[in-house]
Amino acid sequence: MRAILINLMLLTLLFGCKENNNNDAPKKIEKLSASDKVIKSKISDTITAENHSEIMDMILGKPKQQIKSIGILVYDGVNDLDFSGPKYVLGQTGNKVQLISIKSGNVTTVMGTQIVPNTTIDNVKQLDILLIPGGFKGTIEASYNVKLHNWIKMIDKKSKYTCGVCTGVWILGATGLLKDKFAVTNWYKEDEFLKKYGAKPAHKRYTNDGKYWTSAGVTAGMDMALAIVNDNWGEKYTQGIMLDMEYDPHPPIEGGTPEKTGFLVEWMMKAMYDAGVNPVIDSLEIVKKNKLKI
Repeated sequence: MRAILINLMLLTLLFGCKENNNNDAPKKIEKLSASDKVIKSKISDTITAENHSEIMDMILGKPKQQIKSIGILVYDGVNDLDFSGPKYVLGQTGNKVQLISIKSGNVTTVMGTQIVPNTTIDNVKQLDILLIPGGFKGTIEASYNVKLHNWIKMIDKKSKYTCGVCTGVWILGATGLLKDKFAVTNWYKEDEFLKKYGAKPAHKRYTNDGKYWTSAGVTAGMDMALAIVNDNWGEKYTQGIMLDMEYDPHPPIEGGTPEKTGFLVEWMMKAMYDAGVNPVIDSLEIVKKNKLKI
């Protein structure tokens, strides 16, 4: 009996660890698989203008769904990398990625960069992929913008992917579209904000619940964008983009999540976020309540 119990414990540990590794670690890619060898034997050693499309189709295959329009919301105070990282990734799919602003005119990012949007929400009626990046004050304000929420819900009716990056998930959540869905967002008060919008915290770097894709903060948006490419265009297409980006992060020290950050640094960052976020939310909540009284 003791031997049976020990074996059961070992099996539990083995399969438990295996499941976690599959969820957390990138899938390993075989350098030249048996199926790749078959394709290699059928293609020319040289890519030319004449055979370029044929070779790409043989190696990359066809997408799961045809994507014809991709749009990224931008607004004053948007985080630079929240939108530019996914824009670079999704722009490699052969689609033009539109930067769509809430109002006309240039947009100033959180780092002070001036960007020129392609159009405004008033002029966009349909998108296959909508991505909503985060930021700071402008993001919080956008999470109270009813006109913007109505536009997002209109786009969502026909979209194939509706996505949020970092605190951009707060905007998406404020529309009600994440209610009862698994989601993630920026580490700061993550569970509190997700539950505020009726979402279920997934506690991952990125996740999806049906067509709704959400990511943790900033750099996680690139991982999510790559995961979307992998989902629709496949592994080989994704690897092509990753090689073009030479995307293989190796930071000099451990960090990037509360669990991997020293106590004092985490405490300091949270206190700074509290000091910036809470007054903005409090003031917007007062405005919201006053409007309801009218």
